[in-house]
Amino acid sequence: MAKTILRSNHHLTVCCVLGLFSLLMLIQKGGAFEYTVGGTNGWTVPSNQNPVSYNQWAEKKRFQIGDTLVFDYPAKKDSVLQVTKEDYDNCNTERPVKNSDDGHTAFKFKQSGPFYFISGVKDNCLKNEKLVVVVMADRSGASSIVMSFIASTAAFLGSSLLFIF
Repeated sequence: MAKTILRSNHHLTVCCVLGLFSLLMLIQKGGAFEYTVGGTNGWTVPSNQNPVSYNQWAEKKRFQIGDTLVFDYPAKKDSVLQVTKEDYDNCNTERPVKNSDDGHTAFKFKQSGPFYFISGVKDNCLKNEKLVVVVMADRSGASSIVMSFIASTAAFLGSSLLFIF
């Protein structure tokens, strides 16, 4: 009888720990944001009626590792290129780091630092269809804390399961 109660308590503990682990994973993933470049207008040459450039828009955001930029544009008429700073400054479309022309490009930030994007149509780039995004470094330590918790929880679960069975 005591062994049955002990076993059911361990099952409850295991379920609680797994539930907490799942919640922490959701919280960690829940911090990422998706930004649509240009809003409802999409990735296009800025108009005279809208003097706010893409860079002014980006300066008001705090981009983090894990965030995603979405570029929506007409697939047959435009594209988005990730380029170096030099190619950004010169609207050089000849040697992109990454090139996409599918009309819906999602770019997820996997590291901090500056990222440079231009239109694949040089004339559009010269008309200010370009963007610099600075992704902030992760200084919170949250990722290492979560990973440390996961490792210690896994060790606890492993030892608890061995004890039960």
